[in-house]
Amino acid sequence: MTDSNTSPDKLSIIVYDGHFDKVHYALVMASAAASIGRPVTFFFTMGACRVLAKAGDDGEAAWRSLPLSAGVGEAGQSGGELDDSFAGQGIATFEELLEACVLLEAKFMICEMGLQAVGMKGVALRDDIPLEPGGVVTFLKDASKDGALIFI
Repeated sequence: MTDSNTSPDKLSIIVYDGHFDKVHYALVMASAAASIGRPVTFFFTMGACRVLAKAGDDGEAAWRSLPLSAGVGEAGQSGGELDDSFAGQGIATFEELLEACVLLEAKFMICEMGLQAVGMKGVALRDDIPLEPGGVVTFLKDASKDGALIFI
């Protein structure tokens, strides 16, 4: 076990990958860090930007249609279907983790270049998450020299 005096003072997470299971685990790590008093900053970019899109006309969250990484879940299963399975197993769901991160005051940055690169410039984003648009320089300035930087 790591001594609390040597653990990172902040967690900065670049969420790049657009697979449900990877974004879900980024939320797990962030909510855990925030729950023990560590500041957390997310930087959503590229494929991961899709999780922050506003729900469609059918009311379904955009992240529910995310694919799974190879070897995760059952063949053809979507992120939403795996999340439903998690709920049945008592595993924190995507929305529960996202809500916890918001309540624990994690910072959510979204990359303007990433939005443009995946064709999401001008797409409506979730309004229940305090999103800050920015770029890599802004994210790096927010990171701590004594913190941990994780790329997912």
